[in-house]
Amino acid sequence: MSTFESRNIAGLITRLRASSKAGKRNDPVAGAIWVTFAMATFAGLGTFGKYALQAGIHPLQVIFFRNFFCLVLMLPLLHWRGRSLATSAHFRLYGVRVTLTFVSMSAWFSALAYIPFGELTAIGFLAPLFATIFAVLWLGEVVHVRRWTALAVGFVGALIILRPDTTGFGLGQILALVSAMTLGVVGPLLKQMSAYDDPDKIVFITNLWSTPASLIPALFVWQWPPLALWPYLIGLGVCAVLGHIALMRGFASTDASLVFTFEFSRMPFSVLAGYLLFGETIDLWTWVGALIIFTSAAYVTRREAQLARHRQRVEKQDASDP
Repeated sequence: MSTFESRNIAGLITRLRASSKAGKRNDPVAGAIWVTFAMATFAGLGTFGKYALQAGIHPLQVIFFRNFFCLVLMLPLLHWRGRSLATSAHFRLYGVRVTLTFVSMSAWFSALAYIPFGELTAIGFLAPLFATIFAVLWLGEVVHVRRWTALAVGFVGALIILRPDTTGFGLGQILALVSAMTLGVVGPLLKQMSAYDDPDKIVFITNLWSTPASLIPALFVWQWPPLALWPYLIGLGVCAVLGHIALMRGFASTDASLVFTFEFSRMPFSVLAGYLLFGETIDLWTWVGALIIFTSAAYVTRREAQLARHRQRVEKQDASDP
């Protein structure tokens, strides 16, 4: 390996490490690596979750074990960093995130029991489009023609996947839509949180709050899993902690619009896992719909970033104008 290549690799490692700190930065390469890794681990999360669901474990219990083992696996980090890992000046944001995440996870794991993994992933690409609708309805944001057009195109893609005039539209698809709706609000919230707290803290506090919150509903359907299933439940926690830390570092590394662009890598990972491990297949129209949704959502997300940068420039000009 040449000296030049060694320096490039060392520089990349340094940039990947820098994403563990709070703040805003613009490193697309580091962001792409972190997000692609996160999507692969999320495919693993879905795989372990589907095994548990097929074994008869209730979705509410699956959510609890996912949160619990994620928290347990992060306890060494708490020992290393101390109480500061569990403190923040923005607990209100964490409260909102935990609530929305619980709703999203409940719908997502429940949908996983009804529809193929790849189809669930494809419907999830609607999240940024739902985020735009949220901004219009609840935040009063003005949306112009180009973004409305992108929204319309995205929902055409959703109709291609869901095909509501056929028997293919059922409870699983409805639950997948609910999960995508709540994720649409969580996404911008995560980017906001990454400006205040480092990625490891965000993941730890979220799971610290989510574990007891998810235990309460799980107790109403509780049954002890068989011993052979525990490795899969632990795997939930491993994939969850690795995936969410990597995703948060992706948000901390680069613009949210670029983060979403690389989230499409979840689709082939999910389809491959579903095919190899569960014999699931999805038809060509699901791929077509997913690509249409992703393209329109990527445009909306990138447009959001452009408008945000424009507003920042205008504010700076106004502030400097005597």
